[in-house]
Amino acid sequence: MRSMSNSMRNQITIHRPEELSGTLRAAWHRIMDESPDFGNPFLAPEFAVGVGRYRGGARVAVLHDGAEAVGFFPYERGAFGVGRAIGLGLSDCQALVHRSGVTWDTGELLKACGLSVFEFDHLVDEQKPFGRHVTGTFASPVVDLKAAEGSYPEWLRATYPGLAKTVLKKERRLARDHGEVRFVFDERDPEVLRQLMRWKSAQYRRTGRMDRFARPWIVDLTEHLFGVREDHFTGVLSVVYAGDRPVAAHFGPTSRTVFAAWFTAYDPELRYYSPGLLMHLRMAEAAGREGVRVLDLGRGDKEYKDWLKTRELRVGEGFAVRPHPVAAAHRMWRRPVRGLRNTVNAHPWLRDPADRLLKTIGGLRTSSPAK
Repeated sequence: MRSMSNSMRNQITIHRPEELSGTLRAAWHRIMDESPDFGNPFLAPEFAVGVGRYRGGARVAVLHDGAEAVGFFPYERGAFGVGRAIGLGLSDCQALVHRSGVTWDTGELLKACGLSVFEFDHLVDEQKPFGRHVTGTFASPVVDLKAAEGSYPEWLRATYPGLAKTVLKKERRLARDHGEVRFVFDERDPEVLRQLMRWKSAQYRRTGRMDRFARPWIVDLTEHLFGVREDHFTGVLSVVYAGDRPVAAHFGPTSRTVFAAWFTAYDPELRYYSPGLLMHLRMAEAAGREGVRVLDLGRGDKEYKDWLKTRELRVGEGFAVRPHPVAAAHRMWRRPVRGLRNTVNAHPWLRDPADRLLKTIGGLRTSSPAK
């Protein structure tokens, strides 16, 4: 088994993501291809490069074994050496992407990166050197896909017999009321992407959540990733139409093998047709035809994920630290907040009242006159 020696710091180079050479990106891509643990598009260099365009602290630590690059650790470095997984809060998969058999000393890795603490919330379960820093593990549902034979209704009846009758009935009703239903897996109209972001912003405000698209850098990142068309990362916008009217849309990245569910939203006037569920089922069928093998629904408890999933991955949350006053202070500040959120999410009798409270607050916000 390969391991990084005590002189590990001398075998690490630090790069801005956009400054990675073509050789280094190719090595990163090869590692993704070698292991299913690293097939998620959020682990691709293209995602790190995208974040790096809009986040000044984005970096990649490259682990070397002699002349060979054997590991890639994307992260963001903030003030006082506070680090976080790259795109924390947006990324649904995080890891040090490495060749088989490579291990590392986490304390030395953080020191080489100039970090006192490294925060993560969707760490791949395979990352054993980070193990003692994991404060909790959580289910991340996935759908195993295969190329469909026959029509979409035939695929739906064979794959989800318990949902098929209701879903197809809602699609027929939607077509009768608003025009022929059609699905575009890879829509290239940027105006539909902007419509998706408007819908999602309204949903965030309506439900009392933080509006991600109120942050210009997230809007810019999303529009940038929409234009990325590479083997290991392609920004895919999928849309359900009724006639010429967009009903629901989803934007997320796909690699050669994994399609990551990311931003889904729909026209709230048409919510009674279950457009979000229609979207995810259409995406699963179409992605399988495109050769994708896994639809990653992401961490979180949602009823539709229980309906669709075929199995679950495990992802970790926590704080990797090395002895430093800033690390202790950051952990003391952040851990109780995460703990409270996880407690609420884990217990329906707490989660449902919390959701109702957030929706009430969101309703007050959206109904209040602008100042």
